[in-house]
Amino acid sequence: MAKLGSFSGKLRHCLGSQRGAPCPDLLRRGASSAAQTAPVSRDEARLKRPDELPGPGILGSIYWLFVRGYLLHTHRLQVISKKRYGPIWRSWFGSYNNINIGSPEVLEQLVRQEGKYPIRSDMALWKEHRDIRHLPYGPFTEEGERWYRLRQVLNKRMLKPSEAVLYADAINEVVSDLMVCLEAERKKSPSGVVVQDMASVLYRFALEGISYILFETRIGCLEKQIPAETQCFIHAIGYMLKNSVFVTILPKWTRDILPFWSRYLQGWDTIFAFGKKLIDQKMVALEGSLDRGEVVSGYLTYLLSSGRLNHEEVYGSIAELLLAGVDTTSNTLSWAMYHLAKDLETQKALYQEVISVVPEDRLPDAKDLTKMPLLKAVIKETLRLYPVVPTNARVIAEADVVVRGYKFPKDTLFVLAHYALSHDESNFPEPERFLPRRWLRDQRDLPPHPFSSIPFGYGVRACLGRRIAELEMHLALARLIRTFSVRPDPQCTEVKPLARIVLVPDRPINLELLDRQRVL
Repeated sequence: MAKLGSFSGKLRHCLGSQRGAPCPDLLRRGASSAAQTAPVSRDEARLKRPDELPGPGILGSIYWLFVRGYLLHTHRLQVISKKRYGPIWRSWFGSYNNINIGSPEVLEQLVRQEGKYPIRSDMALWKEHRDIRHLPYGPFTEEGERWYRLRQVLNKRMLKPSEAVLYADAINEVVSDLMVCLEAERKKSPSGVVVQDMASVLYRFALEGISYILFETRIGCLEKQIPAETQCFIHAIGYMLKNSVFVTILPKWTRDILPFWSRYLQGWDTIFAFGKKLIDQKMVALEGSLDRGEVVSGYLTYLLSSGRLNHEEVYGSIAELLLAGVDTTSNTLSWAMYHLAKDLETQKALYQEVISVVPEDRLPDAKDLTKMPLLKAVIKETLRLYPVVPTNARVIAEADVVVRGYKFPKDTLFVLAHYALSHDESNFPEPERFLPRRWLRDQRDLPPHPFSSIPFGYGVRACLGRRIAELEMHLALARLIRTFSVRPDPQCTEVKPLARIVLVPDRPINLELLDRQRVL
């Protein structure tokens, strides 16, 4: 710890930075003693209890998940449940008693009451790993004032749009490597134009991009021969997410009998070890740069030099940030390409928009994206159809909550049914269709409710990697559509989503990528 203190002090002096002012003490908002003893008002007496909510009950939940087979289709079960029970209902998932929110109006009513320190209870499994291994919490697992302080540090150079655009050059560098990688993948096919499993290639792209931003170094995800350590890291992320599904639904007594729990822990161990090694290597490299009088910058450099996080907090934060935008970027781009391949009219309009803004002799930059409304609409519509995290959770620990005539005690678990919200036909006519133009201002009568599609969450607990993910998706899609005409693989059948913590394709998305000069 002393070494980190002297190192960060040296680095701050070199960079001319100053230690930020300490975060003031933040007190939990609680009901005053007078309010706690006040008599119950008539309005409050008329409020319903949580156990009066409609819902399938414990046995009914088991029936839908296991007998009807919706365990990997919980996103579709949201839509069914909303139609059966209304905009708010009660259900069970494993040991969790859930209050499900499926209406944008009800969701807005809830989150307006979440206070300064809302809790994401769906991170309980992540916390268990940290506790067992004596590792620090990060921005997704930390709570209360400690979480608030951590987010204040991490938000800088990550969440603000004006600072996120600083990474455009780095992202474009990775996109260029993606184009080379796709060209190599095409050549592997008999026809010379089919890319097998686009989601897998785009996952490696997204992981390379966020790693380059966080560690300020390339890790080789897009190389012809992926380094063994990087390949192990990629495998560990999928391994952890896959096994977390079973760990969530199974009772704890099965952990000593079935292999899922040990596999889940093993996946996280590999992720942390990979991140720690790269951080330690970066510290050595930075010390060398400082000794030579070189100017250094970047996100990890900022965290190490800020003086507001200790060494352990940097480890915990980076490990969790690695997962912040990878699935969002890769899955969303995969689905967008899949639908554009089937919707040639929209694809042609998008191509025309891109080439009208960016000449072929240069790469698109962040300023160009402001002139591409259809490009952004394609990504918005894809995220609406396939919210990467179809179910999110909130616990409001500071006070009781009143929602739609029901009074819920503090620490109630609320499940935000994002998939049901974004497939509500009252906000999105023909909700199952891919219609990007519904997001264009001149193509709609009224905008959808602002809480009808919030794939990155809302408020202080919103996704920390949102701006980076959006920048990656926009820059990559612009380049892909400018370079290739996308067509469905003739042998590929329809692809549907599966819910495995995140929403993923149920089979590989294979696409034909034709050179633009061949078709125009």
